[in-house]
Amino acid sequence: MAKVLIALMRVLAWLPLPLIRGLGAVLGRVLYALAKERRHIALTNLRLCFPQWSEAKLEQVSRQHFVCVMQSLLDRAWLWHAPVQVLKKRLQVSGDQSFLQQEGGVVVFAPHFVGLDAGGVALTLVQDLPMSSIYVPQRGQALDDWVRHGRNRNGRNRLYERHAGVKPLVAGLRQGEKLYLLPDMDFGAAESVFVPFFGVQAATLPSLSRFARLGRAQVLTVVSRMTPQGYRIEVGQPWTDFPSEDVMVDTERMNQALEAQVQTMPEQYYWVHKRFKTRPPGSAPVY
Repeated sequence: MAKVLIALMRVLAWLPLPLIRGLGAVLGRVLYALAKERRHIALTNLRLCFPQWSEAKLEQVSRQHFVCVMQSLLDRAWLWHAPVQVLKKRLQVSGDQSFLQQEGGVVVFAPHFVGLDAGGVALTLVQDLPMSSIYVPQRGQALDDWVRHGRNRNGRNRLYERHAGVKPLVAGLRQGEKLYLLPDMDFGAAESVFVPFFGVQAATLPSLSRFARLGRAQVLTVVSRMTPQGYRIEVGQPWTDFPSEDVMVDTERMNQALEAQVQTMPEQYYWVHKRFKTRPPGSAPVY
């Protein structure tokens, strides 16, 4: 089955973008209707983060989110298979990229917006920057090979497997690597600290602060925004006074920076993930 899906994605890579996005919109609406559990998760997350919204607004954004998720999944067809000249037309990079081109380690805070893979491709293939990232192996060899190849099209990227620990990653940062990091997910209480996310205590990985400190690296934010033309990848300025001596303060600052970006495109944040699955002691489950 995986090989058939991969073959279909290779074919989709050659279709015009409006056609791919139209197909994604249809599939997103179907998914919203059929995926009851994921719809419940997304709506619960949105209710917690935006209690001021009406039910109509919550449902509207949730529907838009499912469309964006499916469109971004189909976009991986051209992101991972289309010629580079196609990518240069559809991936626009804005902001100062000089910090990614200089010597010295950099931790790139890349939040879980639907365009996260577009950001990686734009920086590594279009801008030809060698980067590294943490990789979770996929189920099935064919699917795993496909994802690995897609995320390393220029052959210069380093994928650190998550179970291998942090020592190789920290060593790479000290040697000047640029780490594309996605720390805004719930991996359980053992690996997390509780800090607010839209006013709700959320189990949050403190890895942005720790990797910056251990790797002696700068931090900057890269946000990938889906547009009708493709994606706009926005490279931010290096963070000042980061990391501090307090990992809790740093992790809360990370969530605040994320909140500001989510406010600009709430339908594109990854709400189908159980962001509040791990609860503080004594708190009731929300899902």
